[in-house]
Amino acid sequence: MAQVLEFKLPDLGEGLTEAEIVRWLVEVGDVVAIDQPVVEVETAKAMVEVPCPYGGVVTARFGEEGTELPVGAPLLTVAVGAPEGLDLSGSSPSPSGSTDSAASAASATESSGGSGNVLVGYGTGAPAARRRRIRPDRLDRAAADVVVTAPATVSVVAPVTTAAPATAAAVNGQGPVPVVSPLVRRLARQHDIDLRRLAGSGPDGLILRADVDRAIRTAEETAAATARQTQAQAQAQSPTAAAAAPAGAPVAPAAERIPLRGVRGAVADKLSRSRTEIPDATCWVDADATELMAVRAAMNAATGPSAGPKVSVLALLARICTAALARYPELNSTVDTEAREIVRLPGVHLGFAAQTERGLVVPVVRDAHTRNAESIGAEIARLTELARTGKLSPAQLTGGTFTLNNYGVFGVDGSTPIINHPEAAMLGVGRIMPKPWVHRGELAVRQVVQLSLTFDHRVCDGGTAGGFLRYVADCVEQPAVLLRTL
Repeated sequence: MAQVLEFKLPDLGEGLTEAEIVRWLVEVGDVVAIDQPVVEVETAKAMVEVPCPYGGVVTARFGEEGTELPVGAPLLTVAVGAPEGLDLSGSSPSPSGSTDSAASAASATESSGGSGNVLVGYGTGAPAARRRRIRPDRLDRAAADVVVTAPATVSVVAPVTTAAPATAAAVNGQGPVPVVSPLVRRLARQHDIDLRRLAGSGPDGLILRADVDRAIRTAEETAAATARQTQAQAQAQSPTAAAAAPAGAPVAPAAERIPLRGVRGAVADKLSRSRTEIPDATCWVDADATELMAVRAAMNAATGPSAGPKVSVLALLARICTAALARYPELNSTVDTEAREIVRLPGVHLGFAAQTERGLVVPVVRDAHTRNAESIGAEIARLTELARTGKLSPAQLTGGTFTLNNYGVFGVDGSTPIINHPEAAMLGVGRIMPKPWVHRGELAVRQVVQLSLTFDHRVCDGGTAGGFLRYVADCVEQPAVLLRTL
């Protein structure tokens, strides 16, 4: 006898509480294997493929693409274990009518409560089963033997014993929806009908196509009546305007409303919290980067045994930041507001701002204080590529202690960046461009950059912030200063 198990949106870590469905990877009626990815979701941190810990036939999906679901909300239901005559693996049944090894594996999953894994890369290693559709007549026969249960890894759903409890559970938005036919589900989706609110007229509360058709007619009649009522009220409230408006007059376009969710919502929340909680201040200085650019060119032009990967300007600035933080550890800290304590952090996890199609993200270079410019550059390049393809994990986007923001790539000179909460400081770097500069007592054209430091005034005073920024500028103007710390 088959069992229907409900798979809920798992906790994806890092304190995330919701996720948006980007793309379904399975359809109702598909056969799925244990830990096979079934849906791609977007959290506030990254895009994640969510694997299902059960193997069997998908009987229901909850939520369309673009729907935002909270952690713990149902994602889909899977019929685990096959009744006689139903093939879940694609192999022919034996003459005795028993299913093959895939069905046995599904039964084993049923008894053990599934794999319990929820993230890609942490599965059992079982090969993914070939997806195939189940004929509706076989799916109907399988549903006739379904008993709704749930193992310890999911929330318990009461067994369906009579038509009345099943219908009540569906109407109350609890448990699987009593629908077998994929055609009925598709018709309901096309007309935005919530199957959980329908009481089925079929056997054991089964929702039939006639029930959905009736709900569609009711919804259309209600919408038409509401439109007529709204139009009548509008005409009654402003008869003069209605009379003055000529027939066929153009209607002013409505303002576009864009939901603040996903990456955009996370950025909005973090920046708002930073502005609310952190008393920040900004100082800035212009620096002659001509020598730094010459040193970089010499590094990248080296040949023979001393040659290596190309070093970017951002990697050199990141190495300068780690050296400056070693001198001014006050800026590599955070504030514990509940304990009213400044927490100085032992290591530097350097974040860098990266603009992607999904919005602004801040990947983190772990243990940057232990790396040289070449190592930092390689890690920045790796994380940047992951950011562009949307494959950064939540762990790669959190845990930073200091952020480097190179807004010069946008062609601007200066900015007053907002601190990446809960960090205590951020260094901003403008574009490097030729400008007139007094060099050795003479006016010359030099490569000049503007540096800005925004800092939390609770962790230090202006003297410390100014000292940090001045040291960074000195290293930019005279890269040999860094040799003292190498």
